[in-house]
Amino acid sequence: MKTPFVQTVVALALATLSMQAIAHRPWLLPSTTFVENKDPWVTIDAAISEQLFELDHIPLKLDGAAVIGPDGAAGALPAITAGKLRNTFDLNMKQAGTYKVSLVTQSVMASYKEGGEIKRFRGTEETFAKEVPANAPELRATFQHARLETFVTANKATDGAFKPSGSGLELVPLTHPTEMRVGETAKWRFLLDGKPAANLPFSLVPGGVRYRGTINEIRLTTDVKGEAVVKVPMAGMFWVNAAFPAGLGKGQPVDGPAMLRRFSYAATVEVLPE
Repeated sequence: MKTPFVQTVVALALATLSMQAIAHRPWLLPSTTFVENKDPWVTIDAAISEQLFELDHIPLKLDGAAVIGPDGAAGALPAITAGKLRNTFDLNMKQAGTYKVSLVTQSVMASYKEGGEIKRFRGTEETFAKEVPANAPELRATFQHARLETFVTANKATDGAFKPSGSGLELVPLTHPTEMRVGETAKWRFLLDGKPAANLPFSLVPGGVRYRGTINEIRLTTDVKGEAVVKVPMAGMFWVNAAFPAGLGKGQPVDGPAMLRRFSYAATVEVLPE
């Protein structure tokens, strides 16, 4: 059984590594993605797990997460219920339309020499700028920008919440993400710092891995416009995952650049039956 200290170390490592390169996946899972009701509510679970959408590891911290409403305005999350294996909150969608729940984290891992000794740093970009000398000998740093999202709709689908921020790796759904159905094609656009993420590999993993015994990952790549056509063979909740640069292992390459920037994106979307 992991001690609280070990769990903290694991959580920090997960927050700073590419979502594509780790065995434990962070996710936001809504109870449903479309609610038709005079008083629409949805419950969203947040966790990090080995088995996708299973509660088998630790809760996902939601510090700094935001709810972007149908009008594009961002607001704080409702009250969070903290559990041993997940964090949960109930969202009352008072305004008709589509909401985006978004968690963006930025972190830095670095090493450098000071007085002939190797020093290591792990923290925020703001703390890095204050605590690590810019001219430190043998300075190597990895900057990680991670975005985690899901989409939910109350009574009618809208697109006001999809406006990109222009920062990091983002998904702009050209086909509405809460209206996807088996057998139909959906079109998505990925952006990196506001520009088309051309030739970006990404994947979709359906939930229920525990009962299948196989991941059934669907792998796709964007075109020169950062766009891709998505068609899935089954209904259910799917975990979307992309990382840039693609194909990097854990940590910082020994022969790589002294300053490396990594970007990752993950989202939960629902595909409805035909």
